[in-house]
Amino acid sequence: MRWKILWFLVILNTLPASATSIDTLLIFSKAMNKEVPNIVIYPSKMNPEQEKPLSVIYLLHGADGSYTDSVTKVPELLEYADRYHLIIVCPDGGHNSWYFDSPFDKEMQYETYISKELIDFIDLNYPTINDRKGRAIAGLSMGGHGAFYLAFRHQEVYGAAGSMSGGLDLIPYPDGWDIKKRLGEYALYPENWEKNTLINMVSYLENDFLKLIMDCGIDDFFFDSNQRMHKALVDNKIPHDYIERSGAHNWEYWANSIQYQTVF
Repeated sequence: MRWKILWFLVILNTLPASATSIDTLLIFSKAMNKEVPNIVIYPSKMNPEQEKPLSVIYLLHGADGSYTDSVTKVPELLEYADRYHLIIVCPDGGHNSWYFDSPFDKEMQYETYISKELIDFIDLNYPTINDRKGRAIAGLSMGGHGAFYLAFRHQEVYGAAGSMSGGLDLIPYPDGWDIKKRLGEYALYPENWEKNTLINMVSYLENDFLKLIMDCGIDDFFFDSNQRMHKALVDNKIPHDYIERSGAHNWEYWANSIQYQTVF
């Protein structure tokens, strides 16, 4: 391996065999004082010493998931890296972190990890386009929230963002998916919830500076919040691609969405 940095460990790869190259890494987060597992998928023909810089998609998993979900559930990701000649990074988001920097848990600082520490590491060790124009972030369910959340807050880092069945409004779920462990009880800390829920963050956007795509199945329990986010973007004249189609909150739906969002 070409790695020389000491703050991560290459671990055994248990993913499906493919011509596409895969690195499975533990990267140390100073912000959380722990190692975080990640998968990096890159084209089989990539020569780090001769390769032109590549675009990168950071792909975030959902609640109760892990960094291996997208590759094991959608093995076509390996083909997409080759077909579109790009790098796909699947970081672990901890157990229901919601990709916040939690004010209550020092080991849940995933905004800093993904948008600073991980990106710095990938740009240092892979032939990436080290610019927002070559960097996108996408995710499903909790990861859809995370992708929009991180992109909205770090538009200097990301040029595009995609949400698949995203949990874009947290307020209706005060007891759901450990959110209160990250932000505190809603009744006690309503300001934490209000300022960190996506539906209230559209004002962060201006024109089409950040390229956005979002989709959700009509049978998904997050469908209403996705419709309301779409309306908020329209009302604020923020260009975006919006798709609603048949489907529920499951991998059958997301396998299709991942392909379309990769093309976007």
